[in-house]
Amino acid sequence: MSEALKNKVAEVLNEPGCATNSAKSEGARKKGCTKQLTPGAAAGGCAFDGAMITLQPITDVAHLVHAPLACWGNGWDNRSSASSGSDLYRKGFTTDLSELDIVMGHGEKKLFRAIHEVIKEQSPAAVFVYATCVTALVGDDIEAVCKAATAKWGTPCIPVNVPGFVGSKNLGNKLGGEALLDHVIGTIEPETTTPYDINIIGDFNLSGEQWQVKPLLDRLGIRILGSISGDARYRQIAQMHRAKATMLVCSQALVNVARKMQERWGVPYFEGSFYGIADTSEALRKICGLLVEQGADIELLSRCEALIAEEEAKTWAALEPYRPRVAGKRVLLYTGGHKTWSVVAALQELGMEVVGTSMRKATQNDRARVVEIMGDASHMYENMAPREMYDALAAAKADVLLSGGRSQFVALKARMPWVDVNQEKHEPYAGYVGMVDLVRAIDRSVNNPIWAELRDPAPWETPLTGGVVLPAPKGACPVTNMKGAERAPTLLPQVAAAPLAAVAAPEAGLLDGLANSPTDFEDD
Repeated sequence: MSEALKNKVAEVLNEPGCATNSAKSEGARKKGCTKQLTPGAAAGGCAFDGAMITLQPITDVAHLVHAPLACWGNGWDNRSSASSGSDLYRKGFTTDLSELDIVMGHGEKKLFRAIHEVIKEQSPAAVFVYATCVTALVGDDIEAVCKAATAKWGTPCIPVNVPGFVGSKNLGNKLGGEALLDHVIGTIEPETTTPYDINIIGDFNLSGEQWQVKPLLDRLGIRILGSISGDARYRQIAQMHRAKATMLVCSQALVNVARKMQERWGVPYFEGSFYGIADTSEALRKICGLLVEQGADIELLSRCEALIAEEEAKTWAALEPYRPRVAGKRVLLYTGGHKTWSVVAALQELGMEVVGTSMRKATQNDRARVVEIMGDASHMYENMAPREMYDALAAAKADVLLSGGRSQFVALKARMPWVDVNQEKHEPYAGYVGMVDLVRAIDRSVNNPIWAELRDPAPWETPLTGGVVLPAPKGACPVTNMKGAERAPTLLPQVAAAPLAAVAAPEAGLLDGLANSPTDFEDD
């Protein structure tokens, strides 16, 4: 690892804006908040993956991975981040280094040619070049190559020096944000600015969730100047430094970006959530409050309250048919980050009981909010193994599991409904409209009649009563061509099976010629 990268990692791990880090002793802060991984041991996501998650939703950028094919060969469309424009971000570009390239030191030359080819064929707004374990270990200088390519072709080439062995996926999120701070944010001035310009950081427009919130901001006259990185454009991110306020959606991933933007350009930020009715309303109030503090017309506050009153009334009216169908249902929530508390609050608004919530990727502030919402810390879980999750579902008598895709099989094994609320989901649940969608999804799953059928005893587990008439055998057996003895239909009583000794022997001559072969494997 280069000295510059070591210093950057140490800086990110000692993040003063992180409540968890601030609560540690000085010595503990120096050790950082994550154990560094060794190459090849990046189970659960590596730093490179985290950087890609943060930056890939920038839609008009070509994302070029400098690595052998395996690092990116199966990485098409990293997550379901939706775009309202360019789909260039969905295309995977890689230098596809071979063993010969690595041994002979051809990596930097091949990278330079690859950048030229991408610019020529795709005309991207910028090229983001990602280092990986292999190229970092052999010492390829992607910063120098990007600088030379930018000078030669004029298209910004941004080095993302975040090899996988540096640390966890969460560390990669932060280092991806650092690449934007170092090379992108502040490089372009917007044509116009208004007192109503904001940034949204830590939202990735998964399944179009940002689009469920943007109409609310549009009605208030608030413009999203820049977003990291849902439905973002390179130019938008480059001019984020001129916004008047920032909403931080996922502090665990990108609090370093929000804090440094406040320090460098004076853009204040707050942490909020667009999950649930109350949290959406509170986020809108805080956005408008910050904008008024920064010079917006105070009339914005009254317009905000009018909008909230109207939307809350419409949402509760839309939820009315579903409330009796989900009220009292017990939910086990297994997700991460700000959703550990924001989804809890959303479900409790509908009268559902959250029997437990995970604390994966949760900050100290997240934990404090869970305690505030749920009353104590007894319902908080750390990472759960599948067996522990299975036992927790049974012990809590849960009615439904809300989690990511990897946990769905635990619910299915427990014969229990499951709803996807994680990053891979295909339905958006943000804002007022999203709350209705979430409740509809829970109702559709929990009240599906298939679960009652699954939990009922199987037909062969039910005691037999009554009887059944077997028809008389006719014709020849389709396998042996033997003709059975003609007999009248037989009534077989539906009772427990008789002992083997009581079973009648076959009719004489019925099995003649069907003796087993001496070489038949079934005789062994």
